[in-house]
Amino acid sequence: MELLISNDDGVTAPGLKALADELQKIATITVVAPDRDRSGASNSLTLDRPLKPTYLDNGFISLPGTPTDCVHLGAYCFVDNEPQRVVSGINAGANLGDDVLYSGTVAAAMEGRRLSHASIAVSLVRLEPNDAMHYHTAAVIVRRLLEQANPLVLAPKTVLNINVPNLPLADITGIEITRLGHRSPAEQPHIVEDPRGAKSYWLAGSGKEDDGGSGTDFFAVSQKRVSITPLQFDMTHHKSFDNVSAWLDTHNLLDPS
Repeated sequence: MELLISNDDGVTAPGLKALADELQKIATITVVAPDRDRSGASNSLTLDRPLKPTYLDNGFISLPGTPTDCVHLGAYCFVDNEPQRVVSGINAGANLGDDVLYSGTVAAAMEGRRLSHASIAVSLVRLEPNDAMHYHTAAVIVRRLLEQANPLVLAPKTVLNINVPNLPLADITGIEITRLGHRSPAEQPHIVEDPRGAKSYWLAGSGKEDDGGSGTDFFAVSQKRVSITPLQFDMTHHKSFDNVSAWLDTHNLLDPS
């Protein structure tokens, strides 16, 4: 098994090391990650400058770009053989519900969508703000998922978004297939004013769950269960075709008058 590992917390993040340490037990790994925290970078690419890699003493490759850059280049430029799949993480915090729209962790996994096996994004969900981080728990769960003799077969361009409660492995109560929940709108930005009266704005944290009932990723982790949500790249809303088509039939948008 050949794996490409990346993240959005940066190449020195403890979650990345924990994941690499565990997965190298069962696979040949290549680690390419941003040179700094790029949380919230989503699927952005760096197009305004070339990206020079730095090869670290531990074998990791640091890139001054986004998580998507790291996987895009890592899969084709820094390996002898094309990796079978991307594993992204372990993120220091949740990627639940609407978080996947902004997440660099999920974006890195999504960039591996053309590889032969489904990519994995894994995040560790803090249940209490100041708890120690149990990265080993998430790393072991991913290893066990990958090392099964009967591998999971999914449709092409599928990503598994895994959220693991931040607990010792023995305290995890189960693993559940879930759908994405939804968050309420984010809090208002924080306004900071300098001595000359010029204002700057800090974006606030994510909103609280608004749709977090049974069957959602929010609910699973609240019950100390691992949430696994299959994500698809195709964002087409097929159910809207009839409504949009009927609306277009009643409006001639190309009428020159």
